[in-house]
Amino acid sequence: MNETGMSRQAKPADFSRTQAPDEDWLGLASPEIPIEPELAIIDAHMHLWQHASGYRYFVEEYARDVRASGHHVEASVYIECKSMYRADGPEHLRSVGETEFAAGLAAAGASRRYTAPRVAAAIIGYADLRLGDRLPEVLDAHLAAANGQFRGIRQGAKWDPDPAVKGPVSADGPGLYLEPGFRRGLAEVIKRGLIFEASVFHPQILDVAGLARAVPEASIVLVHSGSPVGHDSYAGRVEQVHADWLAGLKELAKCPNVSVKLGGMLMTLANFDFGLAARPVSSEELARLWRPFTEPCLDLFGPDRCMVASNFPVDKAGFGYGTVWNMFKRITAGCSPAEKKAIFSGTAVRIYRISQRPTSRSQT
Repeated sequence: MNETGMSRQAKPADFSRTQAPDEDWLGLASPEIPIEPELAIIDAHMHLWQHASGYRYFVEEYARDVRASGHHVEASVYIECKSMYRADGPEHLRSVGETEFAAGLAAAGASRRYTAPRVAAAIIGYADLRLGDRLPEVLDAHLAAANGQFRGIRQGAKWDPDPAVKGPVSADGPGLYLEPGFRRGLAEVIKRGLIFEASVFHPQILDVAGLARAVPEASIVLVHSGSPVGHDSYAGRVEQVHADWLAGLKELAKCPNVSVKLGGMLMTLANFDFGLAARPVSSEELARLWRPFTEPCLDLFGPDRCMVASNFPVDKAGFGYGTVWNMFKRITAGCSPAEKKAIFSGTAVRIYRISQRPTSRSQT
C-alpha cells in the first residue's frame, strides 16, 4: 500500500519532471550491506524542499536516509531547487529566500539533534546572471543570508526542441551561456570568490566548454555528469547519445577550470523506469546502467576533478540513499585509497571549501 492507502498502479515514469518517491515501494528493495562503510563521503548535490506534490524533505527526512544507509556521510552541499522563495519584495531578490531557508535548516542540522553529518555545509543559490546592474545586490544578499556558507550560483541552461525533454523547468531558449550579458554576470560571481554550477543536457556540453575557455578564471562545476538524455525523442538512440555525450565531455575535460559531479542521471538518462519496475534498482544494477557515463568522467577529468553526489530526493524516486553510495563504490573499486578519498570527499572539500571535522559513526 502507498501513502494514499491504495495499491501502487504501475505506469511509465514521466522523466520530464521531478516526482515524489513511493516509500512503500522503496521498502521492497533487497537489503544491502554498505561497501567500505568507513570511507568518508561529502554528498555534493542534494536538495531540501516541500515538493509540489506535498512531499516534504527537510533535515529529519534526510537524517533518516543517512542513518538507514549505513554509510559515513560527513556533510552535504545544498543545491538550489526554487525552494521557499520569498513571497513578496523585489522580484530579483526573491530567490534569496531559498538561501535563508537552507541556512536555517543547516543550523537545525548543526544541533546534531537529527544527524551528525553537516547538512548544507555549503549552499549554492540561484540568480539570473543577466540581471545587469541589479545582480551585485542579489549576490551580496545571498552572501549575507547564508551564515558564511554561501559558495556559488547555479543557473540552468537546459533546453531542447522536444517539449517533453525540455520539461517544465528550462532556459528560455538555447545558448544561455553564450550570451554576452550572462558572461558579464559571471564576472560578478568570480569577483566574490564564488563558483558557478552549469546544468545542461548533453548536447549543450560544448556550450559549457565555450564558457570555460572564454572565462578561464571561473571555477565551473558540471552537474549530473552532463545529463545524458535517453527518453522521449532520444529514446532508442543509446549509442548515438553516448557518442555525442562523450565527444562533448572530451572537449570539456581540456578546460582545467571545470570539475564534474557524478551521478544524478535517473531522470534524464531514463534507462531504469521506476514507474514500471517491481522493485527499486540494486546498486549492482545501477552500476551497470551508469558505469558507461561515470567511468569516462573519471578517466578524462581524474579523481581530483570528480565528486560523488546523491541528487536526493530527486533520485529517491528510483532507489534508496545507500544504493547510490554502494553503486559509486562498485564503480570505483579499482581506484587507489588516495583516488577514492578525492572522489568521495576531497574534491568537494576543496571546491566548496568545507572544513572537515571528525564525525562519530554512532551518530550517523
